[in-house]
Amino acid sequence: MRHFFHFYLGYTMAGLRWNRLILTVSLVGLAACGGGEKAPPSSSNAAPAAAGSDLTPFQLENGIGPITESIALGPIDKEEAEEGQKVFEAKCSACHKLGERYVGPPLGGILDQITPAFAMNMMLNPQEMYSRHPVVKKLLGEYMTQMPNQGLTQEEAREVVEYLRTTPAPAPAQ
Repeated sequence: MRHFFHFYLGYTMAGLRWNRLILTVSLVGLAACGGGEKAPPSSSNAAPAAAGSDLTPFQLENGIGPITESIALGPIDKEEAEEGQKVFEAKCSACHKLGERYVGPPLGGILDQITPAFAMNMMLNPQEMYSRHPVVKKLLGEYMTQMPNQGLTQEEAREVVEYLRTTPAPAPAQ
Protein backbone atom coordinates (compact mmCIF):
# COMPACT_ATOMS: atom_id res chain seq x y z
CA MET A 1 0.00 0.00 0.00
CA ARG A 2 1.27 3.43 -0.88
CA HIS A 3 2.19 5.49 2.17
CA PHE A 4 0.47 8.79 2.83
CA PHE A 5 -0.15 11.03 5.92
CA HIS A 6 -3.17 12.07 7.97
CA PHE A 7 -2.29 15.25 9.77
CA TYR A 8 1.51 16.51 9.43
CA LEU A 9 5.35 16.98 7.72
CA GLY A 10 6.93 14.70 5.00
CA TYR A 11 10.43 14.72 3.47
CA THR A 12 9.46 15.05 -0.22
CA MET A 13 7.80 17.66 -2.39
CA ALA A 14 4.65 16.77 -0.45
CA GLY A 15 6.53 17.83 2.68
CA LEU A 16 7.24 21.18 1.07
CA ARG A 17 3.52 21.54 0.28
CA TRP A 18 2.83 20.68 3.90
CA ASN A 19 5.25 23.35 5.05
CA ARG A 20 3.39 25.89 2.90
CA LEU A 21 0.14 24.67 4.41
CA ILE A 22 1.55 25.08 7.91
CA LEU A 23 2.65 28.61 7.01
CA THR A 24 -0.86 29.37 5.77
CA VAL A 25 -2.41 28.00 8.97
CA SER A 26 0.05 30.04 11.02
CA LEU A 27 -0.77 33.22 9.13
CA VAL A 28 -4.50 32.60 9.54
CA GLY A 29 -3.89 31.98 13.23
CA LEU A 30 -1.88 35.16 13.61
CA ALA A 31 -4.53 37.16 11.81
CA ALA A 32 -7.20 35.67 14.04
CA CYS A 33 -5.18 36.38 17.19
CA GLY A 34 -4.33 40.00 16.45
CA GLY A 35 -1.41 41.49 18.33
CA GLY A 36 -0.15 38.19 19.71
CA GLU A 37 -3.12 37.69 22.04
CA LYS A 38 -5.54 34.82 21.63
CA ALA A 39 -8.88 35.89 20.20
CA PRO A 40 -11.76 35.21 22.56
CA PRO A 41 -13.95 32.28 21.57
CA SER A 42 -16.57 33.46 19.16
CA SER A 43 -20.23 32.82 19.64
CA SER A 44 -22.36 30.99 17.13
CA ASN A 45 -23.71 34.40 16.08
CA ALA A 46 -20.25 35.69 15.09
CA ALA A 47 -19.77 36.83 11.53
CA PRO A 48 -17.95 34.47 9.16
CA ALA A 49 -14.19 35.01 8.94
CA ALA A 50 -14.11 35.62 5.21
CA ALA A 51 -16.42 36.04 2.28
CA GLY A 52 -17.60 32.64 1.13
CA SER A 53 -16.67 31.03 4.45
CA ASP A 54 -19.14 29.98 7.09
CA LEU A 55 -16.37 29.60 9.69
CA THR A 56 -15.59 32.08 12.44
CA PRO A 57 -12.02 33.20 13.13
CA PHE A 58 -12.05 30.91 16.19
CA GLN A 59 -13.05 27.92 14.04
CA LEU A 60 -10.37 28.68 11.45
CA GLU A 61 -7.72 28.68 14.16
CA ASN A 62 -9.09 25.97 16.47
CA GLY A 63 -11.17 23.75 14.24
CA ILE A 64 -14.82 22.73 14.20
CA GLY A 65 -16.16 20.46 16.89
CA PRO A 66 -16.95 20.06 20.56
CA ILE A 67 -13.91 22.06 21.71
CA THR A 68 -15.23 25.62 21.56
CA GLU A 69 -12.72 27.37 23.81
CA SER A 70 -8.96 27.71 23.64
CA ILE A 71 -7.03 25.14 25.67
CA ALA A 72 -4.61 26.62 28.18
CA LEU A 73 -1.49 24.49 28.53
CA GLY A 74 0.55 24.35 31.69
CA PRO A 75 3.51 22.13 32.50
CA ILE A 76 3.37 18.71 30.84
CA ASP A 77 1.39 16.21 32.89
CA LYS A 78 3.54 13.07 32.61
CA GLU A 79 0.77 10.68 33.69
CA GLU A 80 -1.66 12.16 31.18
CA ALA A 81 1.03 12.00 28.47
CA GLU A 82 1.64 8.31 29.25
CA GLU A 83 -2.08 7.60 28.91
CA GLY A 84 -2.08 9.61 25.68
CA GLN A 85 0.78 7.52 24.32
CA LYS A 86 -1.27 4.38 24.98
CA VAL A 87 -4.28 5.85 23.16
CA PHE A 88 -2.03 7.03 20.30
CA GLU A 89 -0.45 3.60 19.93
CA ALA A 90 -3.85 1.86 20.01
CA LYS A 91 -5.86 4.20 17.78
CA CYS A 92 -3.54 6.51 15.83
CA SER A 93 -0.23 4.77 15.07
CA ALA A 94 -1.64 2.58 12.29
CA CYS A 95 -1.79 5.73 10.16
CA HIS A 96 0.45 8.28 11.91
CA LYS A 97 4.13 8.15 12.71
CA LEU A 98 5.86 10.87 14.68
CA GLY A 99 8.79 11.60 12.39
CA GLU A 100 7.73 10.53 8.92
CA ARG A 101 4.94 10.71 6.42
CA TYR A 102 2.81 7.59 6.45
CA VAL A 103 -0.90 7.14 5.70
CA GLY A 104 -1.36 10.40 7.58
CA PRO A 105 1.04 13.25 8.28
CA PRO A 106 3.83 12.92 10.84
CA LEU A 107 2.64 14.22 14.19
CA GLY A 108 5.91 14.83 16.02
CA GLY A 109 6.01 18.49 17.02
CA ILE A 110 2.58 19.11 15.51
CA LEU A 111 1.49 21.32 18.38
CA ASP A 112 4.14 23.80 17.27
CA GLN A 113 1.99 24.18 14.14
CA ILE A 114 -1.62 23.94 15.32
CA THR A 115 -3.51 24.72 18.50
CA PRO A 116 -4.40 21.99 21.00
CA ALA A 117 -8.10 22.74 20.34
CA PHE A 118 -7.56 22.20 16.58
CA ALA A 119 -5.89 18.84 17.25
CA MET A 120 -8.68 17.77 19.59
CA ASN A 121 -11.42 18.85 17.19
CA MET A 122 -9.68 16.93 14.41
CA MET A 123 -9.64 13.80 16.58
CA LEU A 124 -13.21 14.24 17.81
CA ASN A 125 -14.94 15.55 14.68
CA PRO A 126 -12.95 14.53 11.59
CA GLN A 127 -15.91 14.27 9.21
CA GLU A 128 -17.03 17.86 9.69
CA MET A 129 -13.43 19.09 9.70
CA TYR A 130 -12.89 17.44 6.29
CA SER A 131 -16.11 18.79 4.86
CA ARG A 132 -15.88 22.38 6.16
CA HIS A 133 -12.37 23.43 7.23
CA PRO A 134 -10.23 24.76 4.36
CA VAL A 135 -6.90 23.56 5.80
CA VAL A 136 -8.20 20.05 6.40
CA LYS A 137 -9.74 19.96 2.91
CA LYS A 138 -6.26 20.69 1.51
CA LEU A 139 -4.82 17.86 3.60
CA LEU A 140 -7.37 15.49 2.12
CA GLY A 141 -6.30 16.61 -1.34
CA GLU A 142 -2.66 15.91 -0.46
CA TYR A 143 -3.06 12.60 1.35
CA MET A 144 -6.17 11.27 -0.40
CA THR A 145 -7.22 9.47 2.77
CA GLN A 146 -9.76 10.78 5.27
CA MET A 147 -9.07 10.17 8.93
CA PRO A 148 -11.82 7.99 10.40
CA ASN A 149 -13.56 8.86 13.62
CA GLN A 150 -11.87 6.65 16.22
CA GLY A 151 -14.56 7.28 18.82
CA LEU A 152 -12.24 9.02 21.26
CA THR A 153 -13.67 10.77 24.28
CA GLN A 154 -12.69 14.37 25.00
CA GLU A 155 -10.54 13.04 27.84
CA GLU A 156 -8.70 10.64 25.51
CA ALA A 157 -8.20 13.39 22.91
CA ARG A 158 -6.76 15.65 25.62
CA GLU A 159 -4.42 12.83 26.71
CA VAL A 160 -3.22 12.41 23.11
CA VAL A 161 -2.59 16.16 22.94
CA GLU A 162 -0.54 15.90 26.12
CA TYR A 163 1.47 13.04 24.59
CA LEU A 164 2.00 14.99 21.36
CA ARG A 165 3.40 17.86 23.43
CA THR A 166 6.28 15.55 24.36
CA THR A 167 7.17 14.61 20.78
CA PRO A 168 9.84 16.46 18.81
CA ALA A 169 9.31 17.73 15.28
CA PRO A 170 10.88 15.60 12.54
CA ALA A 171 14.37 16.58 11.44
CA PRO A 172 14.35 18.56 8.18
CA ALA A 173 15.25 16.63 5.03
CA GLN A 174 18.83 17.13 3.91
